[in-house]
Amino acid sequence: MAFLELASGDRLWYEVVGEGPPLLLVPGLTGLSDFFAPHVRHFARTHRVILHDHRGCGRSSLARIDYSVEQMAGDVLALMDHLGLERAHLLGHSTGGAIGQTLAIDHPERIDRLILCATWTAADGWFRLLFQNRKEILEGLGPGAYARISALFLNAPFWVRLHPEIAAVSDEEARRRIRDPEILLRRIKAILAFDRRADLHRVRAPTLVMGARDDMVTPVYFTEELGRLIPGAETVILPDGGHFFPVAREAAFRAHVLRFLNAPTA
Repeated sequence: MAFLELASGDRLWYEVVGEGPPLLLVPGLTGLSDFFAPHVRHFARTHRVILHDHRGCGRSSLARIDYSVEQMAGDVLALMDHLGLERAHLLGHSTGGAIGQTLAIDHPERIDRLILCATWTAADGWFRLLFQNRKEILEGLGPGAYARISALFLNAPFWVRLHPEIAAVSDEEARRRIRDPEILLRRIKAILAFDRRADLHRVRAPTLVMGARDDMVTPVYFTEELGRLIPGAETVILPDGGHFFPVAREAAFRAHVLRFLNAPTA
């Protein structure tokens, strides 16, 4: 575990585990690398796994900046430069997938293989309405209500039934997770502004796009659209698992990722 001091003076928390070809694991809107905890030891058997908490989240600086997906991608590039990585595989979940799209389009020489999980192309009516309501809950009812209602959207019903504690977050625990609600509001604004559909044809990295049919945050049509717009992309759609299918369908998710990463180069 270590910190990278960015040009702005903010600090980015990161961790490197394992040896082998570098693999960046980039989390979603919460910005917490802990999302990938169930998978790290498995991926680290064959890869040098690089994790980080997004700026504004977790152990990184709580900076009230103007967030954008391009800014988040810039932080990943800064981390790659810091670690001396000319190229790396990138696995991005949700907002991490938007970051992956941006890097593969704007810096194709830096991305080896690309895995986009539960992510989207551009905000549509459903996406905007969902996040507008989540935003209003956060502003009006606070982090506790936001965390509890979000758990119902992020997780598949069967997973909440098996793990009801994930939808019973206390106000105190939610305040620990969302230490500065204003930062989260700015990050929501950033993802609603994201749209690189017109550039997806420029992606040259071998790409795996994954989704789940019951994802209520980034519905499966986004996965299908990414698969159509990215040249040569492979599309895998799991029958269920919700937005957090890498957790609910851990074994299936990991099997597809490792198969793709370890496949011989064409």
